[in-house]
Amino acid sequence: MRPITFSCEQTLQFEPEEIARQILDLAKWPEFRGYGPIPGIAAAYFEIRTGDIVGSQIRVTNLDGSSHVEEIVDWRPDRCVRLRMHDFSPPLCRLAREFEETWEFSRIDGGTRVVRSFRLFAKSVFAKLVLWGVSFFLKAAINRHLQEMTIQK
Repeated sequence: MRPITFSCEQTLQFEPEEIARQILDLAKWPEFRGYGPIPGIAAAYFEIRTGDIVGSQIRVTNLDGSSHVEEIVDWRPDRCVRLRMHDFSPPLCRLAREFEETWEFSRIDGGTRVVRSFRLFAKSVFAKLVLWGVSFFLKAAINRHLQEMTIQK
């Protein structure tokens, strides 16, 4: 079954490597506030932190009490960071196998163009219909988060 996909784009006033460092700064993760039924993040901590970053796993607890793990599967801080989200708690574990988030960085005049792309892998056709609806709220949450990152300088 093909995944649900979407992407969001923003220009940030940071170098790509600084944006990647912010991803590793777990104290910043609660700045993700969610949107509608998408909960904000309450806390995040490393369950596993590897020396070369790839393979590191971050346990995320959301404001609604749900949780999941985000594993860093690609770490090229000058160009790309990819995270694999899995081990979802209910109710998301009933709908999704995993999510994949990719941050792509392009240096441009005045900053860095950031494209955050998502692939949502549903467990069934019914689950895909529900996740498709959820994806609109997730996209709004990601757009808001990127917009708020533009004013963090």
